[in-house]
Amino acid sequence: MSPSGIASTLPLSGFSEIADRFDLCLCDVWGVVHNGVAAYRDALTALTRMRERGTSVVLVTNAPRPAEVIVGQLDRFGVPRAAWDAIVTSGDVCRLLIRERAGEPVFRLGPDRDLPLIAGLDVRETGPDEAAYVLCTGLFDDETETAASYADLLAGFAARGLPLICANPDLVVERGGRIVPCAGAIGLAYEEIGGRTIYAGKPHRPIYEAAVAAAEAARGSPLARDRICAVGDALRTDIAGADAFGVTGIMVLAGIHAQDLMQASWDERHGWFRRQAHRPAYAMPHLTW
Repeated sequence: MSPSGIASTLPLSGFSEIADRFDLCLCDVWGVVHNGVAAYRDALTALTRMRERGTSVVLVTNAPRPAEVIVGQLDRFGVPRAAWDAIVTSGDVCRLLIRERAGEPVFRLGPDRDLPLIAGLDVRETGPDEAAYVLCTGLFDDETETAASYADLLAGFAARGLPLICANPDLVVERGGRIVPCAGAIGLAYEEIGGRTIYAGKPHRPIYEAAVAAAEAARGSPLARDRICAVGDALRTDIAGADAFGVTGIMVLAGIHAQDLMQASWDERHGWFRRQAHRPAYAMPHLTW
């Protein structure tokens, strides 16, 4: 049984089966709305129908970039703005953490595509030997590297007691059918050698509080926790985060756990869920209406 007391995960053929139970859907983006290459049309229909029926939708993503950058990405994927009320990113939460360290020398570990994360902030980038903390947005090259590629660098940071801010707690993500490592893999590797990692996104509480606040602002009224659901494809972040925040977790099977779950029968899926530390209340192969 999961920490939330869920004894069995119920299969869904579509969100419409439970739509009347929720006033807010906190929906993951990568793995649910798109795969990094193209949007999932059934998911867009489902989100749009939710909003038409009065359920608010806040897209909650561990992307290490501000929300306005994600808006542009979704526009390019053809995601209609009618599919969401607001977007909250781990990048938004991370910027608050960076502001607390204004002017301190930082070593930025991650690709330049994540530079919008620090735009407009008092950030003084430096080399690894001069840094007072580490900002990790990902791997420099997630196509060829793994967390092990950074073992010596991380060991040096840990020896000096540097905190590492992890802007994306995801361990991996699906990109066009391939699984690639994320900043969370670096954060976990750092913890495993005794380093201190500070996480900005799911499954940690601040990003959920920000998402609910955004929904309440859009609706103009408070929301009851038992009328909120969270949809995602990752047990470690989406479902564990829903569990910890006290909202109903709904898992999409065709994401990062697809190899274990998509070709399995429902009996096999139930067995798999029983072996996990967290389990969703509901599951469906893809987000559909």
